[in-house]
Amino acid sequence: MPDILLHQYDSSPFSEKVRVCLGIKGLAWAAVDQPIIMPKPELVPLTGGYRRIPVMQIGADVYCDSQLIVRELERRYPEPTLFPGGGSLFGYASALWTDREMFQAAVAVIFGGLGDNVPAEFIKDREALSGRPFDPAAMGAAVPMMTQRLRANAALLSEQLRTGSPFLAGELPGLLDANAYYNLWFVRSAYPAAASAFDDSPAIRQWMERIRGIGHGQRSQISPTQALQLAREALPQAIPEGTDDLLGRTVVISADDYGRDPIEGTLIAASEFQLTVLRLDAALGEIAVHFPRIGFHLREYDRK
Repeated sequence: MPDILLHQYDSSPFSEKVRVCLGIKGLAWAAVDQPIIMPKPELVPLTGGYRRIPVMQIGADVYCDSQLIVRELERRYPEPTLFPGGGSLFGYASALWTDREMFQAAVAVIFGGLGDNVPAEFIKDREALSGRPFDPAAMGAAVPMMTQRLRANAALLSEQLRTGSPFLAGELPGLLDANAYYNLWFVRSAYPAAASAFDDSPAIRQWMERIRGIGHGQRSQISPTQALQLAREALPQAIPEGTDDLLGRTVVISADDYGRDPIEGTLIAASEFQLTVLRLDAALGEIAVHFPRIGFHLREYDRK
């Protein structure tokens, strides 16, 4: 059984980002397929309520959000590195571009193009996730504008690839490639007609083929029930405490953009990049749930 369990579903764009990173590192991992929409009864016991995909599980340690998953993979398995050009700044910082700017454009052109073909239950779920209307008809009206926005973002990639290097940071693939790739993969796989926004670039087409050729590492499959059993049989790994005024207190952590479900636990570690809460689940025992600092809010639990 691989140590790395990735709670995911195959059409998830953020899961594809992580799968590409697993491929770059050539790692063995097991997919734990979760539902695309709520309820997710075999995920939320692990996370304490966090519902976004992907989630990485290693024993009784649970890592939320793709940016932290990637950072933990690099910490545990540093070779081959996700930063072949040296330095991690541009790789990590590029997620703020691809996870928000590019992702918003991709979502609009996909679901605006699909229109009435988007299932009602999916719309209802995504409205609950985002806290605002999810209206494919309104997205449809914005498709021309958002297609141009996607095209402009793709043009940045095309410009970088004109240097002649096979990957964005040079001769070897890295996080910069995984971040940039997954939105174009999402468009091409979910609504191929919208891929015209970037398919006219030979450099992008060839680069995407190179990324696809890397693969996803050594993938196997286990059930969510098996993943819960593995968590039940493990204990969280010891990690440095770091510094934070709320260490040792009951806190609430939530995302700052969407999927803001509050996760409660005891803050047991806090680094510059990561927050960790310890939860005691009646069925699973102790679970350490890890979040990135960037993109998440931390506050002390109000008992009132």
